[in-house]
Parts: sequence; C-alpha cells; structure tokens
Amino acid sequence: MTKGFVWIQNMKSFICTIGIGVLCFALGNSGFGQTTNSNIGPGVPPFTVRPGFKVSLVAENIGQVRFIEFGEKGILYVSQPASGTIITLREHDGVWSKLADFVTNKPTVHGLCYFDGWLWFTQSGAVWKARDTNGDGRADEVVKIADALPSGGGHWWRSILVTPTAFYTSIGDSGNLTDETATERQKIWKFSLDGTNKTLFASGIRNTEKLRLRPGTAEIWGCDHGSDNYGKLLGETPGNQPFTDHIPPDEFNYYQEGGFYGHPFIVGDGLPRLEFKGRSNFVELASSAISPAWLFGAHWAPNGWNFMQSDALGFRGDAIIACHGSWNSTKLVGYRIERVIFDPLTGRPTGRQKLVGLVVELVGGKDQVLGRPCDIVEAPDGSIYFSDDFKGRIYRISKL
Repeated sequence: MTKGFVWIQNMKSFICTIGIGVLCFALGNSGFGQTTNSNIGPGVPPFTVRPGFKVSLVAENIGQVRFIEFGEKGILYVSQPASGTIITLREHDGVWSKLADFVTNKPTVHGLCYFDGWLWFTQSGAVWKARDTNGDGRADEVVKIADALPSGGGHWWRSILVTPTAFYTSIGDSGNLTDETATERQKIWKFSLDGTNKTLFASGIRNTEKLRLRPGTAEIWGCDHGSDNYGKLLGETPGNQPFTDHIPPDEFNYYQEGGFYGHPFIVGDGLPRLEFKGRSNFVELASSAISPAWLFGAHWAPNGWNFMQSDALGFRGDAIIACHGSWNSTKLVGYRIERVIFDPLTGRPTGRQKLVGLVVELVGGKDQVLGRPCDIVEAPDGSIYFSDDFKGRIYRISKL
C-alpha cells in the first residue's frame, strides 16, 4: 500500500510539473515569458523585455515624439513634425521634462543630427542647422543650409547625416511604388557643409529615414522599408494576402557611392516587382541592384536606429533598431526594439536579438499594440533611449 501510494503521489507530481511546463510554454509563446516585474519600471506597459535588461519610462506628456538626439550639456532634442517644432528636454532624477521650444514654424521637421555644436535637422524641402549659445534650450542661430529639394508626397521625411567634410540627406518615394528614377526622389544626396556641391550619392531607395556612420569607418548605413501589396497582381484580396504578408522584407543597407538599391523595381534580395515586368532593361536592373546587408521581416518598418559606441550594455559595434510595426499585414508584426549583431572581424551583420516587444500577443484573442518605436539614441552613459510616437513617450533600456 505504501509503495502504491508513493507511486501515485509521484505521478501526480509529474503530471503537475508537466502542466506547469505547458502553461509556461504557452505564456512564453504569448509574449509574456521574457518579462518579470523587475524588467519594467513604473508606468511602463507590459512590454516583453529580454532577460537582464530593464525598460523605464523617462518622458511623457510632452506632445508628439518622433526623432530624438542628444546634444551637449545634458540636452535631449525631440522633433515634432505635426507642429513644426523641435523641443529640448532636460533630466532631473531620471525624469526628462520640457525645457523650451528649440525651433518653431518648421512644418514636417523630422531627422536630427548633432554635430560640432549645431543641431542639423530636415524639413520637407529643406535642410537647416541651429544652435543654442546661452543654454536656455532655445536656438539663438538658425541657418538654412539647402532648399529647393522635393517636398510632400507619401514619404516627405528625410534623413540627415553630418560628417566633418559633407552632409547626406535622403528623399523618399512620393507614393508606394512610383518610378521616379528621372527625378530627385528615391535617392541619397551628398552636399558640402555649406550646402553647395550637390551630388548624387546613391539611388533606388524607398524611404530611408535615418543614416549613420559605422563606428571607426566611413561606411554609411540605413534602414529602408519595403513596398506594399506585393501580391496584388497575383490575385490577393483584402484579408487574404499570403504573398504581401511576407514579401518584400524590409532592408538594412550599406550605402555605397554610386550604388543602386533596387527600388521600385527590385526588392529584398533580388525579388522583382511584377508591375515592371514589361521594362526592356528589367534584367539589367536586377543585375545592378545591390542586395541588402541584412533583412528584417516584411512590414516591420525599421525607422530610427543607432550604432552603439559604448559597451555598457554589451552591444558595442552593433546596431539597435526601432521598428515601428505593421499597418498592411493580416497579423501585427514588428513593434519591437531589435539588435542587429555585427561581426567585429568582417564588420557585417551576423545575427539578431529582440530586446523589447511592444505587442501583447494574446492566445486566442486579438493582439494589442502597446507602443510604436520610432527612433533610437545612445545616451552618454551607454544606455539606450527610444521614442514611441504612439503614446508620445520616451523609454530607457538599461541593464538590471
């Protein structure tokens, strides 16, 4: 009787253990498995956070939050394209609050790049730089560097990268899949620092929103969104889009001078857009298109991003990407902070990790969006700040 009782008790324990394991597996696959109470700070939604890291809320109630950039003297800049304003924030006890309006009356103000005491920024149709000389958070000097650039359209925003000898800006597609090879759109342009000597740097882009140099090199990198409705000519209907849900992937590109990156004719790694199959030079276009250095999932919408300079989080040399998330797929995808791991020997991407997920993946229910990352910056202490233009917030990723 005793042996039988012990056997039954052991079986109950075994069954209970299996049940708990199944429950944990289900929770893990629903998106909750990577989050513990210590992973998220006060006011942070139930994001999924990679073990060993923490997400804290550092700014809210400051209006629209799009692109962000650290300057000097503890200043954080935030672009607000809807109001045409860049605001400045200052930190106190871990919380960032508004200091002042840095510049105003710049509708569609977007990309930011701080260089040599100046904040460079882009507006649909123009490139500017401004600086604050007395520390009150407001620009005392505002200088227009270049204008007469294409403006408006579906992708009016543009990136800005400033180097010691030149600056670079990208101009996106006016729509989704437009042949604008004969125009100034779908291209990256290079200028002298005074706005002269405009030259074509690269072409075949759709809407690269941020350009940055890989640390220790002169290599220019950027993320580009894939075009939509890939399966339209293959008979897809609303709600039934097995091609469009997966094709084309979004791209992480190493932009080289004179390079052609495919859009709108070639997407992803050599995939043709059937809309252009009648072109006599279609094969030639495919042969000349430079393949992405790394591919993201379709509709992830990688926007702002940054190469990590510090090793405070163990990410030196890697790229941290703010993926804005999907609007055009049957399942919510993207909505994450993604790490693209670079091989220090080859200087090229070799793997990836999801650091933060911003969708609650409910089993048997409708998924819920908790935030839409827009931009990434590295703070002076080596932590990561990312903007969320869904709730108008800024979050910080640090080590536990």
